[in-house]
Parts: sequence; C-alpha cells; structure tokens
Amino acid sequence: MVEILNENDNMPHFLEDTIQPRYISELMAVNSMVFTVKAKDADGDTITYMTDKSSPDASYFRIDLPNSGMVILDKLLDFETKTQLQVVIYAVEMNTKEKYSTTAKVTVNVLDGDDHYPQFLPCYPDYESGDHTICTNPVYTVNITETDEDTLLYFSPGPIHAEDGDKDIQTPLVYSILSGDDNGRFTINHETGEITLLQRVENRLLNPSFRLRIMAAQLNDPKKYSVATALVHVISENRFAPYFNKTVYKGFLIENSSPATLVTTYGNQVLVIQAIDRDFRDEINPKVHYTLHPMTGTNKLYHITQDGIVIAKTDRLRAFDRHILEVIATDEESGETAHASVDIEVLQRGQPVPRSPFGEERLFGDMNAGMAGGIAALVVIVAMTAFFLLLWLAKRRRERRDPVDRGSVALGKHPNVEASSPISHRHILWE
Repeated sequence: MVEILNENDNMPHFLEDTIQPRYISELMAVNSMVFTVKAKDADGDTITYMTDKSSPDASYFRIDLPNSGMVILDKLLDFETKTQLQVVIYAVEMNTKEKYSTTAKVTVNVLDGDDHYPQFLPCYPDYESGDHTICTNPVYTVNITETDEDTLLYFSPGPIHAEDGDKDIQTPLVYSILSGDDNGRFTINHETGEITLLQRVENRLLNPSFRLRIMAAQLNDPKKYSVATALVHVISENRFAPYFNKTVYKGFLIENSSPATLVTTYGNQVLVIQAIDRDFRDEINPKVHYTLHPMTGTNKLYHITQDGIVIAKTDRLRAFDRHILEVIATDEESGETAHASVDIEVLQRGQPVPRSPFGEERLFGDMNAGMAGGIAALVVIVAMTAFFLLLWLAKRRRERRDPVDRGSVALGKHPNVEASSPISHRHILWE
C-alpha cells in the first residue's frame, strides 16, 4: 500500500465567468452589491478576497466579508464624469505560510441614468471639481424698437436652447414662458424655444424692457426642469451711426514719474474724445463703448474711460516719445462703429503745452494777453523808428552832392549848360 500525501503546491485561480465586464446604472445606491467574484484552489484551501487600495478607482468599491467575494459599491456613480471603472481584486489562500495569491481586474461600465435636470446653453461654470461641473444658466438679451412687430427675436447668446443633463439619454424638452409675456405680446415655440414678438410696443418710455422667465422641462418627466431669464430691451429706432468730429485728436503729456496722468490737448485742457450720435438730442449716446487699439510697443501704456478720457502711464514714457493710437467707438445697441486717431506727444519737463495748433500762437503760448500786447506795441515803435531813420539818411545823401553842383545851383545855372562869351552876351543885350 502506497499512501500519497497531498502537497500544497497549487495556486488559486478565478472562475472566468465571475470576472467578466459588468454593466451597472449610475443610479445604483451606495452599499449595494455590485457583483461577486469566485476563486478555487486545487488543494482545497480557504480563499480570502480583497481589493487593491492603490488602484485609481479603488474608492468606488469595497469587500466587507473577505471570504464571500461580494464587491460592494462604496461611492456614488456619475455617468457624466466617469463612464468606466476598474477594480483590482486579490484571491489569497490562507493555509500555507507562502499565502499564494492571484489577481483579477474587473471592468465596470457605468450606464447613464435619468438623474440630471435640463441645462440651458451656453454653460457658465459656477463650480468645478475634477470632471464635475455645475453651470449657471445664461441670461439671454435682445434689443427691439417701437416699430418691430411679428418678428422672430434673435437673442445673445443665442439661440435659446437647453439640453437634457443626461448626455446619453437626451430626453426631448418642452419650452414655455412662465412669466413676462405681457398678455400674449410674446410667444414661444414649444419644441425649438424660438420667441416671437407678436405686438409692437406703443411707448418705450412706459415699457423700456421686458423680463421673460423661460422654462425647459423633460417631456417624460415635467418635474425635471430648468428656468432661464430672457431680457428684451426696447430702444429708439437707430437712424444715424456714431461719428467723431475729428479724424485726428492731438494730445500732450509732460514727462514725469507719476504712475498715471490724464492726456491733455492744446491750452493744457483735458483731452476728451467723444463720438457724436444724432439719434439723441444732446448727441451723446450712453450706449457707446470706447476702446483703444495701440500700435505695437504701446500696449498697456494707455487706457480710455467710457467718458472718452485717455489715461497714460507716464512713468513708462520718455520725453520726445510720440504714439499714434486708434480709438473705436461702438454702439452696443446697433453694433455700428466710428474710428479716429490720437496723436500723443511727450514733452520735456518744464516745456509748455502749446495753446493752439498754429505756430504764431505757439510763440506766445505761455504769455498773458497784456504781455503779448506790449510786445506787439514795441514791434510797431521799432518799425516806425527805422522808417524815419531811413528818411533822414536819404536826405543826408542828397546834401552831400559835388560842390560844383552846389555852386551852379547858387548862380541859377544848370551845370550842363556852357557859359557864353562876353561879346555874345552884350550883342544879345544890344539887339
């Protein structure tokens, strides 16, 4: 009789059908059993199961009973952030000191569940954590005039559109106006979300704007919905585009170490660049937005306010610098633009700002009226003195002629007439 003794020389192995890929809904509750694994050992050893805590998705799963092989969901699933997970499981035999083990990697595919509400687009992130983003619904805006009627409105950002938050389901949505339609003045297409203005606004002063509350709800579950705001502004009919009364504005700066200085113009007055809009009585459109397009190398050296005042970083400028900037005035309601240039010159410390663009006035740029008048009077006196001096010199030149000439004149004879002989003279007298 030969008795064969068992040698514990076999390693455990997983049953293939227990480690196949799994498909579970993201709506599965935490602490639910996801699946069960099973391993066998040819030596009949007791098997203990555990998960690899160092694997990337280990936080989603746990094993409570080591000998059962039941894998429990330990964390909520979210299809929108993670659609596939992997869990690494060890099967260890406990009868030998070597503790032979085997490893299996089980793939868990997450199925989309109807757990998200509709979301209006575009999405403005309000909170972000890893792959998870919470959005704030946009505010849609549009401008209309008193003459608009039976018009499809084009909002910005647009169009008005929402999507089911469950990306893999994409349940159809229904749109409706909850409030603000002003007794049927506005209507909405329930399938597309397009809004139409049916009746014109009689008086924009009485109704300067309308606030519409738009709801997008799931067709199969109206309790899942989202609400956004649509603003309709009533503006006057735009007939004239804004324009500048100059093509080039002249500006000056005095070199100094101040971090910011207002740019001035002739007469040391603050330079104000303002577009004219004839749609307004005072020709000032409050909806005009000003921007500067500096040339290369002058970026961030200048800034223009919405009142048309140019501010410069003078501590970064040097005397004799000269910059040409482009000013763009944009009507935010109509989108029309106007363009002009600003020629800015940096003067030395102590150098006066020219009083006007004319050279002769620049000569008296820093003089007051009395001083300028005195200088003008002095110039007139000098001119008159020079005139009389010229007259006196001319007279002196006539008096300095040849002495023979002066004698002939004294005798009453012309110097070019020859003298007659005495005989001839007497003969003439006798006859």
